Amino acid sequence: MKANIYSLQSEKIGEMELPPQFQEEYREDLIMRSILAILSHSRIPKGTDIHAGKKKVISLSKRRRSYKTTYGYGISRTPRKIMWRRGERFYWVGAFAPQTVGGREAHPPKVEKKIYEKINKRERRKAIRSALAATVIKDLLKLRHKHLDKVKEIPLIIDDIESIAKTKEFVQVMEKFGVLDEVLRGKERKIRPGKGKFRGRKYRRKVPPLIVVSEKCNLMKAARNLVEVVLVKDLNPLILCPGGIPRLTIWSRKAMEKLKEEKLFM
Repeated sequence: MKANIYSLQSEKIGEMELPPQFQEEYREDLIMRSILAILSHSRIPKGTDIHAGKKKVISLSKRRRSYKTTYGYGISRTPRKIMWRRGERFYWVGAFAPQTVGGREAHPPKVEKKIYEKINKRERRKAIRSALAATVIKDLLKLRHKHLDKVKEIPLIIDDIESIAKTKEFVQVMEKFGVLDEVLRGKERKIRPGKGKFRGRKYRRKVPPLIVVSEKCNLMKAARNLVEVVLVKDLNPLILCPGGIPRLTIWSRKAMEKLKEEKLFM
C-alpha cells in the first residue's frame, strides 16, 4: 500500500510504501484488551484501616445468669455497646458488626488485591500494529470524525511538519489539507450529564486528530492547545484508538521513515 507525501503547501512531492505495521489485521478485541491494561495502571491501590469499626469498647455476655447479658431479653446476639444503665436494665446500640451503624465493612477493599492488568509483549505489539492499521480504514474513522470527507488523503504524510513553530502557521497548514474543521471541533466541549460532573470529569470533549513526529520539535509546543502530538516510539492503542475507535492520524515524513527503518512494534 502506497501513500503520497505532501509539502506544507499541500503539493505532492513524492510517494512511499507504507511500513508493514499497517498491514496487520484489525482486531478490535485485542486493541480493547491492551487499552484496559493501560488504563489499569492509572488506578491507585487502596484499602481500609485494619482497626476500622473496632475501636469501641464492647463487653457483652451471651450466658444465662451473667451480668450485662442479652440472654432472655428476646433480642438478637448482635454485639452491643452500652450507652447507659439503670440497675440491670441497659440501653445499648449495635456495634462492631458489619450491619450496625458505625460498624466495620463486611468485605472492605484489600490492599493486596491485584489491580494492574498485564499483557504479553508480543500481544501488546500486535495490538499496536492493529491500531495502526485501523487508522487507515476510512469507514472506521467516520465513526469519530464528522468532516472526514474534507481531508485530502488518508493516511496523511506531510514533509517538514515538524519545523512549524507558530500556532498560526499550524492552523494555516491544517486548513490547506482540509483538517481544520476537525482540529477546531476538538476544542468543543459540553457539560457531562448526570453525577459524573461532580467527580473530576465535568466536561466531555471531542477527540482531536493525532500528529505523530519522530523526535521532540517545535510543533509539540505550537500545536499542543489544538491537537495531540506524540513521538512515534511512544504510540500505543489508547493514543491511536481512544475507546477502541481509531482517530485521524497525521504523520511527519521522518516519523513514518523511523517506524519503517527501526521496525518499531514488530
